[in-house]
Amino acid sequence: MQAAELFEQEIKPPEVARRLRVSPKSAYQWHQLWRDGGVRALASRGPSGSRCRLSPRCLEKLAAYLDEGPAAHGWVEDQVWTAARVATLIGRKFHVCYSVSGATRLMHRLGFSPQVPARRVAERDEQAVTAWKEVTWAEVKEPGRPAGATSASRMKQGSPESRPEAGPGAGAGAPRS
Repeated sequence: MQAAELFEQEIKPPEVARRLRVSPKSAYQWHQLWRDGGVRALASRGPSGSRCRLSPRCLEKLAAYLDEGPAAHGWVEDQVWTAARVATLIGRKFHVCYSVSGATRLMHRLGFSPQVPARRVAERDEQAVTAWKEVTWAEVKEPGRPAGATSASRMKQGSPESRPEAGPGAGAGAPRS
């Protein structure tokens, strides 16, 4: 309603935009609405977007279902509520279809966050993986370059004296004949 007060004081839309930190286009649209319908025309019509397809009572039930955990609803592999699982649960319990992104927004609205399950092979042997990392990988990986072996500056290359006699870039400092 600040915009209406400013328009009543005959302040121009560009100045209203600057004061309220909105785009000039919005201020001009507000000004047109205000001229045509007064203060009531500028009243908020609520949040944009589609209405929630679940009643407040259903939202309470959904929150209770989510508190029970995934295992209580047939997902016994892990205790993770993914957005896809929540969308499926909503369909099963309330016969309402939600997309994965819609289920994510609904979860956030209820104070939950969707989790991403860790994808692990069921037969994974953690001891074998740890042993491989410590022994085999240490033997296989190449050592890094020693510090100071190359120039890290884009502006200044290493001096010709510091270059090896043979190998990549050898002789690059010498004039071509």
